[in-house]
Formats: sequence, structure tokens, C-alpha cells
Amino acid sequence: MRLELDPNPTPQKTFLTYSVFLLLAFLLLGMLFLAYGVSPLKAYALLLSPLTDPLGLAEIARRTIPLLLIGAGLALAFRVGFFNIGAEGQLLLGAVGAAYAALFLPVGPWTLPLMFLLGGGLGAIWAGLAAWLRVRFGASEILTTLMQNYLAYYLVVYLVAGPWKGQLVFGFLYTDRFPQAAQLPRLGDTLVHWPTLLLGVAAALILHLLLFRTPLGFAWRVQGENPLAARYLGLPGGRLLLLTALFSGLLSGFAGVGEVAGIHLRLLEPAQISLGYGFTAILAAWLARGRPLLVLLTAPLLGLILAGGDALKLSLSMPFRVVDVVSGLLLLVLIGAEALSRHRILWRR
Repeated sequence: MRLELDPNPTPQKTFLTYSVFLLLAFLLLGMLFLAYGVSPLKAYALLLSPLTDPLGLAEIARRTIPLLLIGAGLALAFRVGFFNIGAEGQLLLGAVGAAYAALFLPVGPWTLPLMFLLGGGLGAIWAGLAAWLRVRFGASEILTTLMQNYLAYYLVVYLVAGPWKGQLVFGFLYTDRFPQAAQLPRLGDTLVHWPTLLLGVAAALILHLLLFRTPLGFAWRVQGENPLAARYLGLPGGRLLLLTALFSGLLSGFAGVGEVAGIHLRLLEPAQISLGYGFTAILAAWLARGRPLLVLLTAPLLGLILAGGDALKLSLSMPFRVVDVVSGLLLLVLIGAEALSRHRILWRR
């Protein structure tokens, strides 16, 4: 028995493989819940409970916004062959840029656009630096973007504990509250900052059109699928990668602006700004299979898992990291399903 590459699996085979692996994931999660002394059926019901009331739906939408923005950019980056693992740091740099514009620049009707300009620009520069290191020196963007996350993390800690710490803050690490002109509008009494949600939907649509309906998109796809062919055709591989990184970092920076201007209304410690959105969005991009438009489906799915995880933690007093276990297990089984669906088993020698 041996495995052989199957480059063109049938839809039936792909569906069956994914179904089997997802069933395996639910069985493993059920064993985890049983080990914790919780009925799996009750736990699954709580995971889906945000779908049953308006407040839960609002929580799903709130979690979807950063996943949609970051996931669309990552779907493009992965498709082109730029493996950006630093979206978490790019989100934090976006929050820094937004906070600077809100707190230290003159306030007016231009404040919110300027926050997105500075926040998105810092995120793009942060990702572009990793792309430049890869193009110029051959440095692995997986390592550089991962290390950049730590640099961004401690930069935010330094700012909120030092020069940007609020004047009337005692014992807490955060800045003064943003002025009214620097706050994004929300839907009613929820935390859903709708301008950023619309921006995420528009970004997914625009990137999908760029990728599949323009000459630039054709060059991107050739670069991602066969870099040797791209070089043979004379395509500027370095510039294509750099442009991809800039787009990806820009959208991650926008996500950071949305979190501080739409929810927290100040710059805080990194763990309070982002609940690991930069890493969870990797799963959203993976599920989208390199198609930014499909992130419109995968981001809300992961938003449901995050919101349902909160319900598990509050109702059953489960550990804080139970959501990470669910997301990590889903990622593992999806990687396994993807690998197996693209191979076939030969029983002969």
C-alpha cells in the first residue's frame, strides 16, 4: 500500500474526505468535553447558542470584522506564495497608528480617515518589511513575520505603560479615551462598528476581482502556483510579493484601527486589543482556499466559534483557552483532510 499524488480530486472525494475528518474532530472534542465532565451535546448546543438571539448574533458580527479583514488579505497572500504569519503584529501596529492620530493630532472630521490611513499604512509597512527581507536576502517570511509579532507586542506594552499612558489612569495600562470624532459608529447598543464591517466586505470583493479578473491577478496566480514559470514569463516576482504583502498588512492594520476606534476607544495592552485574531484568521484564509471572496463565509464561521466559546466559558466555567483548542483541532483536521483529498491510496506494490 502506498500514497500517490492526485492533483485533480473529484468533488465527491473531497466532500467525503472533509466530512470524515470533521466527524473525527467532533468526536475528539466530545471526548475532551467528557473528560471535563460536560455532556458533548450540551457543549455543542452552547457553541451554537449565539445563533439563537440578537445579542449572540451581534457578538458573532463583532468577532467576524477583524477575521474578515485579515482573512481576505491572508487568502491573497497565501495564494501568491507569501506566507504571512505576522497579521497579529500588523493589527497591533494599526492600533498604534490609530491611537496616535486620535490622541496627538488635531481633531476634526478628518480624524477617522486619518486613523485608517496611519493604521493601515503602519500595518502595510510592517508586512512590507518582511517581504523586502525575503526578496533582498532570501529570509523566510514565516520566521520574520512571526518574530515581528513580538516586536509589535512589546512596542504596545511600552507605549501604554510609558509615554502614552493616560493622565488619569492609576494601576491600569491604557491611554486616555479617544475623542468623539475618533470613535467609529456602532449598530445600536452593540459593539458592531459597521463602517469597518462594510470595509471588510468591500476588501474581500475587490481582492477577489483583482485576483481573478485582472492582468495583475493573473500574474499573482502564476507567481503563487509556479514561481519558475513566472520567472520564465518575465514576471517581476519580487514586486508581486511586495505588493501582496502591502495589501495583506494594510487590511490587518485596518482591523487594528477598528478594534481600538470601534470597541475599546483607547489603546490598551495587546491581549485586550486582539484575542488572537491574527492567528485565527489564518484558519479563515486556509478554509477559503486562496479565494478572498470565500472569507465572507469562513470568517463568520470562526466568529461563531469564538462567540460560542465565550458561552462555554461563562456557562460551564471552562478554561479560557478552550476556544484555542477548538480552533487548533479544526485546523489540524482540515490540513489532514486537504492532504488526504489530494492523494489516492494504491493497494498494489
